[in-house]
Amino acid sequence: MISWGDIYKVVVAMAPLYVALGLGYGSVRWWRIITPEQCEAINRLVSCITLPLFTFEFTLHVDPFAMNYRFISADAVSKVIVAVLLAAWPKCSSKGSYCWSVTSFSLSTLTNSLVVGVPLVSAMYGRWAQDLVVQLSVVQAIVWLTLLLFVFELRKAGCGLFSMAAAPSSAGGELASVESPPLKDVDGGGAEVAPRPSFWSLMKTVWLKLALNPNSYASIVGITWAFIANRWHFEMPSIMEGSVLIMSKAGTGMAMFSMGLFMALQEKILACGPSLTAFGMVLKFIAGPAATAIGAIAVGLRGDVLHLAIIQAALPQSITSFIFAREYGLHADVSTAVIFGMLVSLPVLVAYYVVLGFMS
Repeated sequence: MISWGDIYKVVVAMAPLYVALGLGYGSVRWWRIITPEQCEAINRLVSCITLPLFTFEFTLHVDPFAMNYRFISADAVSKVIVAVLLAAWPKCSSKGSYCWSVTSFSLSTLTNSLVVGVPLVSAMYGRWAQDLVVQLSVVQAIVWLTLLLFVFELRKAGCGLFSMAAAPSSAGGELASVESPPLKDVDGGGAEVAPRPSFWSLMKTVWLKLALNPNSYASIVGITWAFIANRWHFEMPSIMEGSVLIMSKAGTGMAMFSMGLFMALQEKILACGPSLTAFGMVLKFIAGPAATAIGAIAVGLRGDVLHLAIIQAALPQSITSFIFAREYGLHADVSTAVIFGMLVSLPVLVAYYVVLGFMS
């Protein structure tokens, strides 16, 4: 059973995150030492330098030959279930849209495994649980965050190319502004529509952007090194390790600092309002764990491993996904639900742990 001392360890691990967030908020709102323009530059620093190095650093230390692939498969099945349901949402409901599907997927499935998950599950179940959560973090960085980045780039490239094909006077909202107005032919007769870019030109633009974005290959380079190092049993030279660590250690802190800057630029701390915040909490603490329970049972997980899979799915939203949402301008205000989620996550996760313990 988890003790008050274990809960205190989790609180100690989480408290520094809120110090960094508070410093970012105060730098803009109270002390006014950082301007809105500088906030954008800081977010670029986090997105393109500190987070890629942070991802690379923890990925290269994992042992790929000792991974629990059944546990990883359960997580993958749950994410596929959520992705399929969200992809069908715009087709089945007038209130759905693909942009909201992307945001909902991020809120319900991408977790803050390293910062919150590691100390929490270690206190609950021990070192073996910590190792499994780290493994999921690596897979999340390599597969799911890379796919999220691909979707963001696809949306950005599609909107940009469609806008170039449209007339300069087009205006409106996420996809209405990229539709081309009708153009008359030389005889003043029927209307024509400006041509849209081909699928291949769109893919070319997206892959070029991904190739220039360090987030898309930091985890891949890291896991490649991990395979080589664990296969032939050698370590990274200390001079290279130190060069990576000096910036990667700032990754999580700078991400929280950037989130504080974003909060300070909004009129309200929870910029998305109470309704969307509640929606985000339902996705995070109910929909995500429910999908994970289905996936875990489907692949045959039982006992404490099944409980761990459900609990890790209820961890707060990934900070990296918030940084991406802000960088690409897709519902970053809704992603501030991660702030409220981190505040309420501890009692929710302990409640999950107690209930699952009684059920076993």
